[in-house]
Amino acid sequence: MNQKALLHKHLKEYFGYDTFRPLQEKVIQAVLEKKDNLVIMPTGGGKSICYQLPALVLDGVTLVLSPLIALMKDQVDGMNANGIPSAYLNSSQSNSEVETVIKKLSTGALKLLYLAPESLKTFETLISELPIGLIAIDEAHCISSWGHDFRPEYTKLKFLKNKEKSTNKTYYFFQMDSSP
Repeated sequence: MNQKALLHKHLKEYFGYDTFRPLQEKVIQAVLEKKDNLVIMPTGGGKSICYQLPALVLDGVTLVLSPLIALMKDQVDGMNANGIPSAYLNSSQSNSEVETVIKKLSTGALKLLYLAPESLKTFETLISELPIGLIAIDEAHCISSWGHDFRPEYTKLKFLKNKEKSTNKTYYFFQMDSSP
C-alpha cells in the first residue's frame, strides 16, 4: 500500500474521517518529507491530526511538547480510545505511573508521548535513548500570547535540534499554533 493510501486508511480507521480538512494532507506530506513546519490553523481546524497521523507511519515515538496538563490528558485519552498507544509524563503523576510510562517507552509500546517543556531536562537521558520520529510543539501560541516568561523552557528547545546533529538521530520539528 502506498503512503497516501495508508494515510487515508489510518485517517478513517483511527480518526473516523473519510477526507482531510483543508491543508491537513499538505502539512502531513511535508512532515513525512522531513521538512520543518509552522502550522497556523484556527481552533478546531484539525492541527493535532497533522502530527498524530504521521506518528502512526513514522518509526519511533512522536514526542509532543505541550504546556497544558489537562490538554495532555485529553489528547492521550482520545488517542488510547482510538487504539493509538499514547502516554504523558508530567508533574501530576505518581512515581509508579512514571515508571509504567518509561517501561512502555523502553519496549517500544508507545507511538506518542506528551511531555511538558519543563520535563525535558528531567527526562533528557531517556529522550536521548528513544527512537524519536517526530517532535511536535503544541500550543506554541502560548509563547507569543503570554511571552517567553510563561514557560522559559521553550527558549531552551534548541538543544534537541543540536542533539540530533551530534547523535545522527532524525527529528522532525513541527510547531503547532492556533489563532487567538
